[in-house]
Amino acid sequence: ETAEPIFERLRAEAHEESFLQPQVVYGWWPAASDGDDLVVFDPEDEAAEIARFSFPRQQSRQRRCLADYFAPRDGERRDVVGFHCVTVGEEVSRRAKSLFEADRYADYLYLHGFGVECAEALAELWHKRMRAELGIGHHDDPRVERLFSQNYQGCRYSFGYPACPEMSDQETLFRLLEPERIGCRLTENWQIDP
Repeated sequence: ETAEPIFERLRAEAHEESFLQPQVVYGWWPAASDGDDLVVFDPEDEAAEIARFSFPRQQSRQRRCLADYFAPRDGERRDVVGFHCVTVGEEVSRRAKSLFEADRYADYLYLHGFGVECAEALAELWHKRMRAELGIGHHDDPRVERLFSQNYQGCRYSFGYPACPEMSDQETLFRLLEPERIGCRLTENWQIDP
């Protein structure tokens, strides 16, 4: 009774006023594991290391880390890693800020949440597209509720979560992807804005 009308209003406004500007930047790089590190190589020279991410190992269960899911550096072949960055643009953030400054806190929270969830949906959509490029995007469970418990092949991680907690790694990600091309920038705390 409350949420759906608000959602429908925001959806209609976004459509009519075009305040969502979805954009994506992504790419693929040769990669390999080196202990707990993921090593990223130059696509033009697969012997040249251009980036490295260190991941923590689980303290329990199977004691894995993200690097374990990549072929080893001293193996016979290089693996591949894909990175992407998405945004729904500045305008939704600008509008939400205006609502906040006008003391319209409920409207601010609705619009901010709408923008954040749209960005998250875009990230998930692009993750599916990237998995399809690898030939694994068509194995998704047809039941949507099972997708939320990762019943598909391939994983999407973001810096700041337990598997890859080092937020400063966003700088390396930005160096590889150059998301400035779509208007993204890093805050002093390595948050992506907008």
